[in-house]
Amino acid sequence: QVQLVESGGGLVQPGDSLRLSCTCDGRTLGRYGMGWFRQAPGKQREAIAAIRWRTENTYYTESMKGRVTISRDNAKNTMYLQINSLKPEDSAVYYCAADLTWYFGTLRSARYWGQGTQVTVSS
Repeated sequence: QVQLVESGGGLVQPGDSLRLSCTCDGRTLGRYGMGWFRQAPGKQREAIAAIRWRTENTYYTESMKGRVTISRDNAKNTMYLQINSLKPEDSAVYYCAADLTWYFGTLRSARYWGQGTQVTVSS
């Protein structure tokens, strides 16, 4: 059983930065690629970024590239997503995921999901 727990969401103002965290059990580390997705109300789930645990290779989708950084801390069993220059359109539930699904090099989905953390960007 893979357990993923996100934290760090909240209400922020446009232009602020936020760091989301995803804590997982140790057995997940090194076994699965992990990533972040988001879903806004009335919209499809959107992939954001991914990271391989062993090599630290990263992947970013074009939609948020340049404003987000994915990283991990093996000692803390934790993955992070730093989001800068937040905009109101970044408001969504952000999900941590493991055992990723790819389609011709594009991050599509995952097998395991966290419960999500709400990010609201509003003045």
